[in-house]
Amino acid sequence: MLFLDTLLILISIQNTIALADKPIPFTMKCLPLFFLFCTSFCLSQKEITTIDLTAVIDTIWKTEQTPIRQRDATMKRYGLDSKEYARYHKIVKQNHTINEQKVKKILDTYGWPSRDMIGPNGNWTLCNVIQHSDNNFRIQYLPLMRKAVKDGKLEARFLVRAEDRIATEKGELQLYGGQMKYYPETKSFNLWPVYDPINIDKRRVAIGLEPIAVFLKNRFNFEWNLEEQLRRTEQFLNNQKTKD
Repeated sequence: MLFLDTLLILISIQNTIALADKPIPFTMKCLPLFFLFCTSFCLSQKEITTIDLTAVIDTIWKTEQTPIRQRDATMKRYGLDSKEYARYHKIVKQNHTINEQKVKKILDTYGWPSRDMIGPNGNWTLCNVIQHSDNNFRIQYLPLMRKAVKDGKLEARFLVRAEDRIATEKGELQLYGGQMKYYPETKSFNLWPVYDPINIDKRRVAIGLEPIAVFLKNRFNFEWNLEEQLRRTEQFLNNQKTKD
C-alpha cells in the first residue's frame, strides 16, 4: 500500500507540472521508473533471501537427521558398543558441529524466523539442532524460543522439549517427560525422573501435548508405568538429599 501511494504521488506531481504548461524535468520523468526498479529489486532480494534460507534449512535437516537415523538403526542391529555404531556416531557429531553454526547464524541474524522464511519444516529443523547441542547453546536461545512461542512463530511442544532437556542436563527433574536416558548399569533406556508423575498428563494437556503413555509408546516404544516412575522419582530425590 505504501508503494502504491508513493507511486501515485509521483505521477500526480508530473501531471500537475504538465497542466501548468511547464516542461517536466528529465529527472522527474525518470523518477517513477527509478522508484519501480528499486522497489522491484528490494522485493527480489527479499524473495532470494527467503528462498536461500529455506534451502539452508533443508540442507541442515538432511545432514542432521539422516545420519542419526542410520546410527540408530545400526545401534539396534549391532549394539551401542559396536564399531558400526561408532562410525555413524562420528558422522553425526561432525555434521552437527557444522549445522549448529548455521543455526546460530540464522537466529543471530533474523531472530526466530517466520514460517514464510523457513518453510514447513523450519521449526523442526532449528529445534532439533538446538536439542542436539550442549546445554549452554540451549540456554542461550531459550529466551528467543519463549518469545517465538508468545509471538505465534513456534509451537509450545518444541519449547517444553528444550526445557526438559535443559533440566535433565542440570540434573533436575523434568516436567513433561520428553527425555529418555541410557543407563549403562542396566544397558537400557528409561525415562529421566519426572516431577510429580501423578499429574504429568495435566501439565502436558495444558500446553496441547498428548498423554505421556501415548507419547512414549509412539516415540520410543516405551511403556509408561506410573508406579515405577513414582519409585524412580522418589529415589532420585533421596539421592539428591544425600548429595546435599
